[in-house]
Amino acid sequence: MERGILPVEDSEPHRRLLVEAAEQAAARDATLVAVRFLDADEYGDRLDTLESVGRVENVEYDSDAVLDGVATDTKALVREVYDDAGVDVETEVLVAVADEDDRATKVVETAADRGCDHAFVVGAGRSPTGKALFGDTAQRVILEFDGFVTSLVD
Repeated sequence: MERGILPVEDSEPHRRLLVEAAEQAAARDATLVAVRFLDADEYGDRLDTLESVGRVENVEYDSDAVLDGVATDTKALVREVYDDAGVDVETEVLVAVADEDDRATKVVETAADRGCDHAFVVGAGRSPTGKALFGDTAQRVILEFDGFVTSLVD
């Protein structure tokens, strides 16, 4: 592995996977790309909140401020997880707006754009029938990514 990619959320399974990815990257002198997704509703809610704050502060915030704020929070999460685990790996943090159905495609596209050869994903612990009917981001990344995939089943 030279460069790995993983979606990141502030949940215990994602924290465990981030540690695993960092340990593998550190052992290989590799880097990581952490992607934090917002769905359209969450993005809209954050933008509305920021615009409300801006009106009170008499400051104009744009949509980039939402993404920058989430990126800052995600960098802090990554740093906290690395510090707790005692690992240190160069990690690029990206934020993207994508609904659940589009996240696997975004992971695969971003991996290609950033030259990632390994993907790390958290899979939903669904029954085989549930996965076949509804799919999930992890399953689609496993099927579509052209490289090694490490999956943690939640």
